[in-house]
Amino acid sequence: MQQKPEILETRLVARSRLFGVESMQLRFANGVERTYERLRTPPIPAVMVVPMLDADTVVMIREYCAGVEDYLITLPKGALDAGEDWREAGNRELQEEVGYAAGHLEKLKTFSLSPGYMGHHIHAVLAWDLKPSSLPGDEPEPLEVLTWKLSELEALLERDDCTEARVIAALYMARERLAEVRPWG
Repeated sequence: MQQKPEILETRLVARSRLFGVESMQLRFANGVERTYERLRTPPIPAVMVVPMLDADTVVMIREYCAGVEDYLITLPKGALDAGEDWREAGNRELQEEVGYAAGHLEKLKTFSLSPGYMGHHIHAVLAWDLKPSSLPGDEPEPLEVLTWKLSELEALLERDDCTEARVIAALYMARERLAEVRPWG
């Protein structure tokens, strides 16, 4: 196993309402020194839910994504509130964004996002046994709720409005897990 580089210095070089940009001076085991920059994000984990109405039907949303300046098809997601675990946050986000609560939640994987530039993590969660239930959300406009068949996942991925890598990974993982557990028989 490789030895981690030594952090010689970290320095905040810019700050916004949500992010900081941090400069890191590193020394690698071979003596080479480099300066890296990374987004310094709050250590608040997030949750992304793959809500299943039945063995093949996933509930998704279309929402505006400022980073790409467009509307994308994605999954319900959001940050964990203080004191929440991933199960509570997953059920809250489901109720806020798609109008369901889940009787069963199972963590698929914790993903890192652009780990070369930031330390953010998100829990991908599979949810089933959905029941109508809603909570007020914090979105600036109503989200478009839609459904898609996992058996037609490749057609979804051909669309120009489904490009988020963590969503794509979670959908494939959910499809595989559902084939193993068969919650609908």
